[in-house]
Amino acid sequence: MATIPFLPGYLIKPKSINGLGLVTFTDGKSHAPSEVTPNQQQCEAYGYTYNKANGTCSSFVFNNSLGVNIENENNNIQGSGNTTEVGTNNTYIMGENNTVKGLSRNNIIIGSNNEIANNVNNAFVFGTKGEATTDNTTVLGGNKGSDDLGERQSIQLLFGTQTTDGTNTHSFLNNTTDSYFPVPENTILYFHADVVAVRVGGVAAGSVGDYASWVERGVIINKSGTVTVNRERDIIKRSGTNVNSWQPTGIATGTNFAIRVRGYTAETIDWCSNITFTQMKTGVAL
Repeated sequence: MATIPFLPGYLIKPKSINGLGLVTFTDGKSHAPSEVTPNQQQCEAYGYTYNKANGTCSSFVFNNSLGVNIENENNNIQGSGNTTEVGTNNTYIMGENNTVKGLSRNNIIIGSNNEIANNVNNAFVFGTKGEATTDNTTVLGGNKGSDDLGERQSIQLLFGTQTTDGTNTHSFLNNTTDSYFPVPENTILYFHADVVAVRVGGVAAGSVGDYASWVERGVIINKSGTVTVNRERDIIKRSGTNVNSWQPTGIATGTNFAIRVRGYTAETIDWCSNITFTQMKTGVAL
């Protein structure tokens, strides 16, 4: 706030106003200024409101509902029973009884009884009782009203990474280090990954532009907290030197799913996996 001069006859003056509207005063001493709690006369002399019940001086009365509305001001919601929790921005909802859990941006929901989890951005959920738990995800919920959230749904997302040698390397959800797809407990998923890799550098034999593509597919199951993967791979097309050594593999890492890749020594290779999951949450201990 701007510096406020002392009023005639007063030895303290306003110093700052916090987010709740509470005014802090100071004695303004040049060497060691101190914060001071004003009395009613001092508070009101500077045009503020004094609360006798708690002895505070305020420039405005904080309204929690107003704060929520301001934070959600960029959302477009059409339909009844929809909820956007605090920190939801740039989100579009068309339907009924959908929920965006908050601290999220740039999401779209079309349908009924769908949900986007906390801290999830750029997700698109449509259908009935679909659930998005990761960024940049497209979810189709195919459920009836009495089904659990996310019981039957399709999920599409991307994994990516870059390799420079022939060691096994994790690729990551949205090409973001240490980001994986979490597998819900007592859930089974069929995964189908369209994988492509292209050489973009390196000094090994062959050249930039060497490439390979595969379909990596299989079943992931989380049995009461233990995740396993049963998988297979088909080579689609490949061209170039050393590409026979490249390969992607679907793996479990803790309770998450990931695509592990292997390139070749002294080759810089970019990888991208477009993955579709067909999910069933069983609701029973597997």
